[in-house]
Amino acid sequence: QVQLVESGGGLVQAGGSLRLSCTASGRTFKDAAMAWFRQAPGKERDFVAGIDRSGGTFYSDSVKGRFTISRDNAKNTVSLQMNSLEPDDTAVYYCAQTRRVAFFANMNYLADQRSYAAWGQGTQVTVSS
Repeated sequence: QVQLVESGGGLVQAGGSLRLSCTASGRTFKDAAMAWFRQAPGKERDFVAGIDRSGGTFYSDSVKGRFTISRDNAKNTVSLQMNSLEPDDTAVYYCAQTRRVAFFANMNYLADQRSYAAWGQGTQVTVSS
């Protein structure tokens, strides 16, 4: 059973930056794709960014150019660097891991929540105006 633990959330002013990290237990990390989703109050959980086994990255239009996802297979860690934060980025951010997948993934697969077998508990990000 994979466990994901997020860290790095907090309160920041608009225009500021935060870096989220997610560490996975077990030995399946290198065989999986990883992603970040977020859920704002009263809204559905949405895809933010994903990274496949090859290191290929995918972003939602709302964060493209501002957020960067990366992974470190030696440390079982995926990170999300968030720059130029806006009040609309306020949400609980969740890390997610797929089951074992092919080396290359595509946007449709990574953005689909059904692709993920494990989820973190979430970390709050609040951006003040």
